[in-house]
Amino acid sequence: MTFTNLTLLLEAAANQESSGHVVCYPLRNTTKPHSWSYRQLLEDAQKASWALRRRPDFSPGRVVLIHLDTHWENIVWFWAVSLAGCIPAMSTTLSNNPSARISHLTHLATTFKGPSCLTTANKMFEFGGQDAITPIALESLAVDKAPDSELRNICRNAKPDDIAILMLTSGSTSHAKAVILTHQQIFLALDSKYKVVPLPENTSFLNWVHCDHVAAIVEIHLQALFAHKDQVHVHASDVLSHPVAFLDIIDRHRVSRTFAPNFFLARIRTALEDHGNHCTTYDWDLSCLRYIASGGEANVTKTGAAVVKLLTRYGAPESTIATGFGMTETCGGAIYNLDFPSYDIKQGLEFASAGKCIRGLNMRIRTAENIIAPSGTVGNLELSGPILFKGYFNNPTANEQSFTSDGWFQTGDLASVDDKGNLHMIGRAKESMIVNGVKYSPQEIETALDQPGEIPGLVPSFTCCFSSFPSGGDTEIICVVYLPSYAPDDNVARAKTADAIAKITMMTTGARPEVLPLDKLQLQKSALGKLSRSKIKSAFEKGDYKSYQELNSESIKLHRKTARANPSNELEEKLLDLFLVSLELPQEEFDVQSSLFDMGITSVELIKLKKKIEEHLNLAHEIPIITLMTNPTVRDLASALKSQQSHQKAGEYSPTVTLQSQGQKTPLWLVHPGVGEVLVFLNLAKFLADRKVYALRARGFNEGEEPFASIEEVVSTYHAAIKREQPHGPYALAGYSYGTMLAFEVGKVLENNGDEVRFLGSFNLPPHIKARMRQLDYRECLLHLSYFLDLITEDRARELAVELKDATREDTLAKVMVEADENRLAELALSPEAITKWACLAFALQSMAVDYDPVSSIAGIDVFYCNPLAVAAASKAQWVSEHLSQWKDFSRSPPRFHDVGGAHYTMIGPEHVFGFQKTLRNALEARGI
Repeated sequence: MTFTNLTLLLEAAANQESSGHVVCYPLRNTTKPHSWSYRQLLEDAQKASWALRRRPDFSPGRVVLIHLDTHWENIVWFWAVSLAGCIPAMSTTLSNNPSARISHLTHLATTFKGPSCLTTANKMFEFGGQDAITPIALESLAVDKAPDSELRNICRNAKPDDIAILMLTSGSTSHAKAVILTHQQIFLALDSKYKVVPLPENTSFLNWVHCDHVAAIVEIHLQALFAHKDQVHVHASDVLSHPVAFLDIIDRHRVSRTFAPNFFLARIRTALEDHGNHCTTYDWDLSCLRYIASGGEANVTKTGAAVVKLLTRYGAPESTIATGFGMTETCGGAIYNLDFPSYDIKQGLEFASAGKCIRGLNMRIRTAENIIAPSGTVGNLELSGPILFKGYFNNPTANEQSFTSDGWFQTGDLASVDDKGNLHMIGRAKESMIVNGVKYSPQEIETALDQPGEIPGLVPSFTCCFSSFPSGGDTEIICVVYLPSYAPDDNVARAKTADAIAKITMMTTGARPEVLPLDKLQLQKSALGKLSRSKIKSAFEKGDYKSYQELNSESIKLHRKTARANPSNELEEKLLDLFLVSLELPQEEFDVQSSLFDMGITSVELIKLKKKIEEHLNLAHEIPIITLMTNPTVRDLASALKSQQSHQKAGEYSPTVTLQSQGQKTPLWLVHPGVGEVLVFLNLAKFLADRKVYALRARGFNEGEEPFASIEEVVSTYHAAIKREQPHGPYALAGYSYGTMLAFEVGKVLENNGDEVRFLGSFNLPPHIKARMRQLDYRECLLHLSYFLDLITEDRARELAVELKDATREDTLAKVMVEADENRLAELALSPEAITKWACLAFALQSMAVDYDPVSSIAGIDVFYCNPLAVAAASKAQWVSEHLSQWKDFSRSPPRFHDVGGAHYTMIGPEHVFGFQKTLRNALEARGI
């Protein structure tokens, strides 16, 4: 069947009898997947498309950046954007380096001409600190309200030459370029790829990379739709940390086509060989497997050959692995070696051939003298053909530089073609590095390392980063050489500098670098003041720096030995044991203050360690990978884990919850709303990475705790908690709704004791509240809580307030449990008893304030206002003029008013938190904190 655009492909697959399924494994799960038919995919995408089309800021032709985590979310919203007539652009993972992240987002905003951006509530904080792109949380879109009559109203008229998708690829300047893939180009590629290797019936495709990679979208998702076969998606971290799971899934889902770069093949080999002759105990049937494409980096012949031999034990053909070459610009893999490993072994090749072009692509090798190179001659690899992209989006400079005058694309790779017509990759003419199949810019790392004051032991502008393929290795390593500012015999400074360099490089690339200090004689600059990366790399690979490497290694080992620190508590002892056993680290060289980065840890091993810690410590929540990166010692990690847990001990109440544990600016204290809980602040706190953020949680949630009895008791408890954590001012406090009253009272106590309260924020609450408090009985508190927890809608809560006017507590609870969203109840693990306990707590807080009258004053107040509750005021203007304005009577300076989006219950919710945090940050800055 011939298609003119991707929408028609999806509809055809959805309407095909016994068509395929999208099978997705959740994160940290390789045994229990979720499955959706192609019909379900179309229906979900139609609903999501309706939600987009009803927004005024979505119009046909607009670029929409898709920044999501799970495969299913990415796939559904990729189609939703397409069905809305917009252009989907798959977002890459954002850098952990704030300046690099903001620079990238600003660049994307310019490149995509002011795009829309879809993300989730828990990822909104990644867009903090910049105004170029305003994200939209999926949770704010009313997808489930899509009427059936609107679902067929989708875009079907895209032309073959129209843009189907934009894929981001990094360039040598670290600025991402957007590769244009058209509908026609994709269909030509799908047809050619599908014919490379015949696939048996009743098999599936397997993807394990994020959807920002062309392999996930084109090689697997679209090709499986094209073939009407199942497609299976699993998270990279789960197979990289446990390669045997990769083969389990292939066997379970009868996978015939997937991919694995050389570094992952090496991990599969290690996983199987670790079992020696016992590896045959696995009950796999891999006869379904036809095609593991392997590219993205150099393929070591002996590695691939060893994996082939191991896989044939389980029925896989001897030609299972196909080494090759591809780029985003060619819709992924487009040159394949279908005779691996026999051809490469016969030719005595250390690195496998990449093979021949598929239909629709041509290649040539051109020398520096602009002549077409004869067989065996090394030159620049250039490509042409209908499956090749036509250019980068909104980037005429890159297009001009990337294509020859006769229309061939210059890949930037050095290669040759042998007399059999097979491509051999030699290296790269450009300076980008490929590590574990991912491309990185050395300039980006050098820039991050050379930031003034970032690394005290390093002399800026004498840093050089490059990659090198070690002898016998499976992937390139990143190398960083630098000029030290410390004395040669200062082993403490040497180790600290190495740790700092490794930390920043790891946060940028996920790979642990080899760090080497050199003297100034080895780091000579050109007349233009530049270091020669190629000369330094060449000297490193020739062994010219061997003596420096040996001295550096011995010095750091000596420092580790003399400065050895033993565990000081049980958590440190457990973590140290996990580090040593999981990573096979030398006990005599590693202690609780040793850095992981100095021990040669890789990104894959870091993921493995993360999972081991989560499993063995029975943690309630996942450890963010950034926590390990920024806390690479046992002691630092133990401290970080403690700070992320509740301060509460068994039988002891503590109100303090640490929402953000790092940052140098004045901490911000957030006081709970009337329901007593601080969950509402989680997304807001993520935006405030430059300061610690604490929340104060009411008493009464835990076993044996009784709710507070009076406002005075609350204020005394919260004041003491603040002084324990932050003994000295200035102080910054803010309360959400009811919490404003408590923040105001705590602020007065601080001032009366001689402390400075430089910021006090009211999130939409006036000073006089007793009239409203007297309106709320237990029934109203329970219904408000149910709405707050998303168990029922706000409209339904208002309706029930009328319907249940004379109902008992028991009848009200029963009605709420019947109408509550079952999935939300399960997600929050809420039983009737738990809801009752929570409602009693909320009612106790409300009851304390029925006679509250504000007195005295605070130095100043910032009032953040939005649409009020209907019972409080008829309009925002009335709300401000008649109610919020009365803060002037309780502030010794004129109150500052900040108009924010949303309504009382949604002002810091997913749809409005991005705008709110910008206003809040500006207000804090205006107060000098």
